[in-house]
Amino acid sequence: MESSSLRLILLQDYNTMTNLAAALETEGISVFRFDFAGNGESEGSFQYGNYYREADDLHAVLQHFSGENRVVSAILGHSKGGIVVLLYASKYQDIHIVVNVSGRYDLKRGIAERLGEDFMEIIKKDGHIDVKNKTGGIEYCVTDEALMDRLRTDMHEACLKIDKECRVLTVHGSADEIISVEDALEFAKVIPNHQLHIIEGANHGYTSHQTELASSVVKFIKSALEQDKVSSK
Repeated sequence: MESSSLRLILLQDYNTMTNLAAALETEGISVFRFDFAGNGESEGSFQYGNYYREADDLHAVLQHFSGENRVVSAILGHSKGGIVVLLYASKYQDIHIVVNVSGRYDLKRGIAERLGEDFMEIIKKDGHIDVKNKTGGIEYCVTDEALMDRLRTDMHEACLKIDKECRVLTVHGSADEIISVEDALEFAKVIPNHQLHIIEGANHGYTSHQTELASSVVKFIKSALEQDKVSSK
């Protein structure tokens, strides 16, 4: 059976994910990239929150590959995708190589920056918040249910459920302007079998640090796959 490496992508970091895919494929690791529903080129509407549902969607993708007699060895996600792969690992425990690139640990953070300081009052009053783009058009709608889904998602509790045999790499930029590097340090405290790589000066999209990001991810995945080969003999 052919070994595959599966990653998640978000449209706003398309170049980062394609560069990572190219670096892995150069090392002979096959890669499958996809957008969740409502993201990038996928059909459907974008939903705020929705983390566990996306973890379930990821499970469906892995089941599809299993049905095609292909072995998925690793999963990788960036930003929200990083959250999803960790939740997947905590719930399904059938993948033992996980890469979290710039995922958020405390999901209560970052909401006011995107929705406004008075987001709770607006949600209670109107039942939703319309998030607008730079031209004033509605980008997506945040419902009360979706907001509560985010606030109820406990990454600390989830990370404690990740199997100790699951090897997790967290990569984070020290200059991340969207998710603080402190979140990466929290993951390192909680996840049992964890490596942390902080890239000095890197922002959330690794604009000027693509090479170092790719190098750290490739090194980790290749090492983990080699360990799996040795242990299976």
